[in-house]
Amino acid sequence: MLNRLWFGFFLVAALAALAQWLLGGNPGVFAAMVASLFDMAKLAVEVMILLFGTLTLWLGFLRIAEQAGLIERLARLLGPLFARLMPGVPRGHPAIGLITLNFAANVLGLDNAATPIGLRAMRELQTLNPSETTASDAQILFIVLNASSLTLLPVSVFMYRAQAGAHDPTLVFVPILLATSASTLAGLLAVAFMQKIKLRDPLVLVCLLAVAVLLSAFISVLLALPAAALAPLSSLLGNFTLFAIVFAFLAVGAWRKVPVYESFVEGARQGFEVARDLLPYLVAMLCAVGVLRASGALDFALDGVRGCVQALGLDARFVDALPTALVKPFSGSAARAMLIETMKTHGADSFPALLAATVQGSTETTFYVLAVYFGAVGIRRTRHAVGCALLADLAGVLASIAVCYWFFG
Repeated sequence: MLNRLWFGFFLVAALAALAQWLLGGNPGVFAAMVASLFDMAKLAVEVMILLFGTLTLWLGFLRIAEQAGLIERLARLLGPLFARLMPGVPRGHPAIGLITLNFAANVLGLDNAATPIGLRAMRELQTLNPSETTASDAQILFIVLNASSLTLLPVSVFMYRAQAGAHDPTLVFVPILLATSASTLAGLLAVAFMQKIKLRDPLVLVCLLAVAVLLSAFISVLLALPAAALAPLSSLLGNFTLFAIVFAFLAVGAWRKVPVYESFVEGARQGFEVARDLLPYLVAMLCAVGVLRASGALDFALDGVRGCVQALGLDARFVDALPTALVKPFSGSAARAMLIETMKTHGADSFPALLAATVQGSTETTFYVLAVYFGAVGIRRTRHAVGCALLADLAGVLASIAVCYWFFG
């Protein structure tokens, strides 16, 4: 799948560039595409430098937690649920605890912690995979749920809106929560359909109901707070939780007489090895994405959508927010730039800006996630992972549009 997808990016970029040259009279598009190749290769190295630090840091702490028995306890606690969702993973396997920690970090918006934990979880799942190059069912479910990006505290989106002069930076909090929930649910249902997972199992239904109740309670509590207090509280809660987890790892490790410093160094060494092996995959994916953007293919798609919407006589205000939605699966930095540009052009509290912020907070950089997570374990055949992840993205975008029309008219 990745082979065809990667080649497809270059093929679409080539066709779009030829159209710009022959029909639009823009021969400079080829120079832009070549420049983008080198820019993306440079960006891949810059991303790797950041990953070297975060991976060595968090895999060091995870090694302490593992030797202290915390990962094993968490895995045993959630074993009955994961036995139904991931029947190929034995009860009590370390991957279950790591997957849980990864989801918790994503929910709190702690991306710097979620990625290293997720990579470690993928390596543990790979130990159960009978194939060295083909993704297992458990890996696919984990990747899709990770890429669907269920987030309770989108602090970065609040910050961007505040910087743009929004009257209430947290105005999109509930729309983001509803849209990201729809994205995650769509991803789960898509994988369940492909893998014939029985979601009607009583335990699974109880867990889903419990999550829905907790989300509703969380929304009710936060909506009762003044708007000005929501963003600082989100930041405080996320960072406090992060440091509390780190301290708990160290404290329990010391209590159980784990050599915490030596364990940290051992885990950090593993992080260095993981980060080193990721570079070729990052260069490949980022260069393909960069060429696609530089060719103008995304602009062609946007113009096509606008024309179709106007021909049907529908409200086309949402089209101005689609640049963020179109580039988010490919590049987080590009999506941020599109969001900022939309707020600058239309106003921070305009409908397109509110919709772009909702999309930014409820979708994920799917192709980056796929490249990094599968690249970390050498997976090349992804089976239905790409399709299910993109379906979750589409659900998040459509839910964002529907919710924003509901909330903001």
